[in-house]
Amino acid sequence: MNSTLFIIGVIGNIISVLVFVSPIPTFWRIVRSRSTEDFEAAPYVLTLLNTLLWLYYGLTKPDGLLIATVNGFGAVMETIYVVLFLVYAADNVKRVKTAKLVAALDIGFFGIVFVATTFGIGGLDMKIIVIGLICACLSVFMYGSPLAAVRTVIATRSVEYMPFFLSFFLFLNGGVWATYAILDRDVFLGVPNGIGCFLGGIQLVIYAVYRNSKVGCQSPDNDEVAYDASTSLLSSDDRRYGQNDVSIRV
Repeated sequence: MNSTLFIIGVIGNIISVLVFVSPIPTFWRIVRSRSTEDFEAAPYVLTLLNTLLWLYYGLTKPDGLLIATVNGFGAVMETIYVVLFLVYAADNVKRVKTAKLVAALDIGFFGIVFVATTFGIGGLDMKIIVIGLICACLSVFMYGSPLAAVRTVIATRSVEYMPFFLSFFLFLNGGVWATYAILDRDVFLGVPNGIGCFLGGIQLVIYAVYRNSKVGCQSPDNDEVAYDASTSLLSSDDRRYGQNDVSIRV
């Protein structure tokens, strides 16, 4: 690994770590109140799956150390978040729902991918391709999820439901890891992060257009629709900004 690639990878690790720890205020609120309230567990469960898959990819691919390290850290943080959701679930129904999601996705789906690629695919190159395709598809889906907020911003003509720093870090994180992927000639890392950078840029443009607008719709449903899971990575402990997503991945 050349020095330029290593430096960019380290920068990407730092940005991603900041994103992974950004939900801590939300979970501090959950621990203090001893309840998950109206926060949703699904985004954290999905992000845990994403980090596990990228960790596996980084460990499988030669010179994938920087990919593995940041996603290893992310997997640990997301596991803590999911455990807190199980411990402090607002009711038993939510606890059971979260447990089922974890069993189906983080244990079941990841287990199937691990077993199938470990025992069903012989060549290293083909194994990397299969794991990389799965990681890329999931990352594209998760990078696109914050666009749900764009519709709300346009409808309400207010950026209240789209924090600037979330969009900025989506753009920055995607750009750094896309650059890393280009230098490393890694299409599976480059495509989702290139798309993430592009989508983050769109959100920054939308923010610039509507940031001075005073018109906003305060319907109760906006709290649920506008910022879903992966769109509140850099949020405060306010309810509408409390559902993480995630989101940002490498």
